[in-house]
Amino acid sequence: MKRSAILFIAAFFVISLYNSCKKDDPTNIRNLFTAGPWELASLQVFNYVGTTQGETDTLNTDCDVKQIFRFNADNTCTYENYSCLDQTATGTWSLSRDRLYLISDITCQDTSASGSIQPFTNTKILNLGQYSMVLQTGDFQETNQPNRVRRVVQYSFIRQRNN
Repeated sequence: MKRSAILFIAAFFVISLYNSCKKDDPTNIRNLFTAGPWELASLQVFNYVGTTQGETDTLNTDCDVKQIFRFNADNTCTYENYSCLDQTATGTWSLSRDRLYLISDITCQDTSASGSIQPFTNTKILNLGQYSMVLQTGDFQETNQPNRVRRVVQYSFIRQRNN
């Protein structure tokens, strides 16, 4: 009886150790990014003064083209139709050491005065699943300064089937 209990506990420990290692495998996160193209579902801008959230703007509501973000296994990426403009921007991507941030040097044309933007240079990964991905850029670090104005841009994507 004691022997079977010890074997059961040992087997449980080995299985638990295997499953915990499997969850931390960095290739699983990379596979989620590269498994297929991501279509922009919504683009929101959150405005803050200090820690108080003000107006929220939803952008691209009248955009009639699909905006597609693709991540490739060789760490290159493309973004099609950024800011509803007919374009395909290319760049590279990586993950931070803790795999909580996406870092990309992709440069897209936009409608600002400068004419171009690197929207994903330091991007917080809020959610990453098999079918959805939510990224935040901008000044997402809360501050103790009560009058400091912050702007956070949130990109929400849904995975599309590979064609």
